[in-house]
Amino acid sequence: MGVQKEISDLVRQIVLERAIHQVYWIAAGGSYGGFYPANYFMQCESKTISTCMITSKEFVLATPAKVSEDALCVVCSMRGTKETCDAAQVARERGAYVLALYVDESDLTKNCDAKISYESIALDSSKTERVNSSIGLCIAMTLVYEVEGYDYYQTAMDVFSKVDTLYRKAVEHTTPLAKKWADTVAKESTIYVMGSGPAFGSAYIFSICNIEEMLQIDSPTVNSCEFFHGPFEVLDVNKPFFMLVSVGRCRPADERAVTFLRRYGGEKIYLLDGNEIGLGAIPDEVSEYFNHILFSPILNNVYMRALSQAISKDYMTRRYMWKVAY
Repeated sequence: MGVQKEISDLVRQIVLERAIHQVYWIAAGGSYGGFYPANYFMQCESKTISTCMITSKEFVLATPAKVSEDALCVVCSMRGTKETCDAAQVARERGAYVLALYVDESDLTKNCDAKISYESIALDSSKTERVNSSIGLCIAMTLVYEVEGYDYYQTAMDVFSKVDTLYRKAVEHTTPLAKKWADTVAKESTIYVMGSGPAFGSAYIFSICNIEEMLQIDSPTVNSCEFFHGPFEVLDVNKPFFMLVSVGRCRPADERAVTFLRRYGGEKIYLLDGNEIGLGAIPDEVSEYFNHILFSPILNNVYMRALSQAISKDYMTRRYMWKVAY
């Protein structure tokens, strides 16, 4: 059974069992960032179901008062991060329906109402439609479809069957571009990453997980819509900015930022346009919701690896993670 069918059957069962009026997307680190497309979709399309992205630790320490029996808590962790397992426990104690997304069985999968396995974005063998961000987005789309109706649901489901092919074509296209970019910024101590709307989650993960965690390079994440409210003041001809140009309603904000970057920046300004990695091949009615699904694996598996090679640092290197108490 394909994962989209698995999700459809499960979500239908959930909404038959209880009325869902709110959804919480709970995780930490890259797993948290992977929920951006699901949350963005629900913010844009749902009229009756509230949606909230929240980090696992924050959910435990400052649990939203509304969490109750009408809440669906989708909780994601590859191997069962402690704070995420704790968040699942808190959600269940509040009466919420807890759906766990996982790679390896852990305390998380023992403390949930249902579970769906996913494939790691970092593995070349993983199918794009089976990574956590795709599964989260499919859950969001299916929930809205089942509860309210969504005119382009089948269109979106058809796209899931094509995203892996689009991703692999994009890998071929971007590999030489990534090498050139990496060589340009190899000596930089700070790399700014910018995106907005449906692509902001990809920018966030590229900064905190790929560049900072894996390569120990400072990397502020800037929302294109906030660029002119402070961050543009640090721009000069020597600053490296990596700009994700999204497809969809937020593209004008990205294009405005691009115009400024080109005018006042230098050779270290890099643009990655969603249209050049396959988003233009997706029907306009749903294409913006797939920005993250294509951007994020390209950034992780092409651009991060290229930078790792350019600076001669193994991206599995860590200073503190898995080594010291924290």
